[in-house]
Amino acid sequence: MAFDKLKEFLHWEGTQKPDIDMSGLLYEQLKPFRAPFLLLFAGLFLSTLGYVVVTDYSLIDAFFQASYTFTTTGFGALKENEFDGLDVFYTAIVMMAGSAVLSFCVISVIDVLSRGKLIPIIKERNMIYRIARLKNHFIICYHNEYTIQLSQQFREAHIPFVVVDNNDALEDIAQKYRYPFFINEDPHSEIAMLKCHLSSARGVITLSSNIADNIAQIASVRLYERELGRKPYFIIGNANTSEDEERLKKLGADCVVSPTKLFAQRVNAMATRPDMENLLERFAYQKDTPLDLEEIVVPRYSWLVLKKLKEAHVREITQASVVGITQKDGKFISMPNGDTLVTSECKLLVIGTSHGVRLTKQLISKKDKPEELKYV
Repeated sequence: MAFDKLKEFLHWEGTQKPDIDMSGLLYEQLKPFRAPFLLLFAGLFLSTLGYVVVTDYSLIDAFFQASYTFTTTGFGALKENEFDGLDVFYTAIVMMAGSAVLSFCVISVIDVLSRGKLIPIIKERNMIYRIARLKNHFIICYHNEYTIQLSQQFREAHIPFVVVDNNDALEDIAQKYRYPFFINEDPHSEIAMLKCHLSSARGVITLSSNIADNIAQIASVRLYERELGRKPYFIIGNANTSEDEERLKKLGADCVVSPTKLFAQRVNAMATRPDMENLLERFAYQKDTPLDLEEIVVPRYSWLVLKKLKEAHVREITQASVVGITQKDGKFISMPNGDTLVTSECKLLVIGTSHGVRLTKQLISKKDKPEELKYV
């Protein structure tokens, strides 16, 4: 058990390899330790041989005498009271040599640590290996108030995500706002994509207030997607104007959120129908509500294709209701009646309990007409 934990800590096996290897960078920081450790081991080796030659010690006794003499950690454990002049002189030389080597080792360690690069590299390497275990996660680009709120929602929904930003204080920010995974790089750079394991991600969310950053991010992700030859990423962008919104969609964003537009819609809903606004907020955003609101896609092979909505008897069988239909061309039909024709790949907006919505999805996804409809 302890050995398995050690292997996991050292990333020997059993873990997904990241897209970028930081071993070279880590080696550059550890390289100054080579000379001190070589001197230390060479000093112990030569001191041991010297005690074998100048005294009547066995090899193991000579090694023990050399170890605590060279490291100046003790004296008198063996038969030093029987030393002659040569033995005493040699022991003094070993002590002085050991003090010099140890002082050099301590100075080298302090010099490396004082540069302040070794520990951050080790932390980042561990973070990259943790991120490499993620699959179907989201990359959230740029830290701001939107990122704080979105990360809270993602944590509650147990959706894995990585925050990428070039802010030097990102580590402190991540601790404050409980970002489990973060990378301190320019989000649109290739090294950032490698470190956040974009190859196995589900999508990217770019939330910069600067439209140029969002444009660069979307273009970089789409290019990286082509290089990998994988299925398209789901990209969500942030835009403040309708012109920027259209621009991001043309560049390849699947969805673009406009805070100003959302604000206007919410205020309008609160002003005109405050009761309906509260009801929809319960369905859409709260987790403890007994009701659920979900869009269900009618597959091509569904038995319901090209049949009237009333033939499904959704309300009678699943205790759920179809309150809207989005056609394949994007046309939305609100509160459809029973004579509305259900077409292939349209989306049914269903409201009901979680169990009822799940039963409705199963009912629609069947190839043949369900047996329970014979008794309705």
